[in-house]
Amino acid sequence: MAKDLTTSVVDRQNVLNNPYALAEIEKAAGISGITFESRTVLLKEQVASFFDVTVRTIESYLEKFGEELARNGYEVVRGKRLQELKLAIQGAGVPEANFGNLSSTPQLAIFDFRAFLNLAMLIAESDRARLLRTAILDIVIDTINARSGGGTKYINRRDEDFLQSAFAEEDYRRHFTDALKECVDMGPFKYAVYTDRIYVSIFREKSKEYRQVLRLEARESVRETFYAEVLDLIASYEYGFAEALRKGRDQLGRKLTSWETDALYKDFEAQPHWKPLVEKARIKMASRDLAFRDALHVQLQEYISPLKREEYERFLGERSKEFEKRLEEAQDVMRRLKDR
Repeated sequence: MAKDLTTSVVDRQNVLNNPYALAEIEKAAGISGITFESRTVLLKEQVASFFDVTVRTIESYLEKFGEELARNGYEVVRGKRLQELKLAIQGAGVPEANFGNLSSTPQLAIFDFRAFLNLAMLIAESDRARLLRTAILDIVIDTINARSGGGTKYINRRDEDFLQSAFAEEDYRRHFTDALKECVDMGPFKYAVYTDRIYVSIFREKSKEYRQVLRLEARESVRETFYAEVLDLIASYEYGFAEALRKGRDQLGRKLTSWETDALYKDFEAQPHWKPLVEKARIKMASRDLAFRDALHVQLQEYISPLKREEYERFLGERSKEFEKRLEEAQDVMRRLKDR
């Protein structure tokens, strides 16, 4: 899916919050600046020179996107820190013509690399910024693919919570299908019908629609692509509705008709305690799939937000592992417990 970094704050922030892609972009950009407080910073005038635009152009973007740039490393230095910055500038040998009279300057605007990159994703007038944006998108994709083992379709499996949630959901799924079999007077299609009802309740898509968004092949399992939080919520729906079905059957003394089952499910999904859990699951699915899988859930667009740094560390960092390694570890534990 084509991304326009100049117009999408979510896409920009996803780049800036991804520490692994950020490190690779910094290497590729090769920007040299001033070492200040153990980081590299650039003066406003240096940034304008790099992008081949006027200082006034930079100031115009600061006026329009000041809050966003400040969140990502732009700041105006004053007081004691300004004196330390001036010494760092002198030590770096930056020509004074680049910023005016150093001794009389009451403040200096600086960009660290994140803020510089943030500005590069905003400036529409600069050819250099446009080329850098293209490189940014390529590096982000390459970095995510490399750290996830070559593809992101099953990046959910790298989460340390996934395996436990997947095993637990299988048990609750069995409880759900048994309840449908024993309590609902419908043909075999009832399993697909009420599975889809749960999916629509949680993330507004039927199984077929979800497959299309993630471009899954016919042999690939939908549930194997779900994040742990989504699996947990699906398991809660399955177990809760299974218990509601059994209670309804026992009260009537017979199996439920399709109309009775539909009415029961409507009441079940309308329970207010689901709302915060459903909204959290929608945010996780919509935001992660856009950032990691380049997959847009149109029905969940309002829930998309930038991923935090912790999310990238969770799925791409040292805490994440290949699914096969986690499965092997789980099997070893089960064998040891069995041998006791």
